[in-house]
Amino acid sequence: MSTNPVVPSAREALNKFKMEAASQVGVNLKQGYNGDLTAKEAGSVGGQMVKNVTPVRTLKYIRKSRTAEGHAVEVTYQCQVGV
Repeated sequence: MSTNPVVPSAREALNKFKMEAASQVGVNLKQGYNGDLTAKEAGSVGGQMVKNVTPVRTLKYIRKSRTAEGHAVEVTYQCQVGV
């Protein structure tokens, strides 16, 4: 797998996105080499980036119960759409 973006001009936007994700999870990320980060810190930055790119969508609604007359059941659907 290549670490180069498909669109070379996107590198600056990706770096900005990475810095924003790092600040959201409280990791002190600096420009350039970040080899002093722990695996947990680096993983939390990557995880936050994925979370922002592929948010979980939730749909809830109430439907009549199929088995008990006059009762309602809450139905929840969750999905995560990847790009």
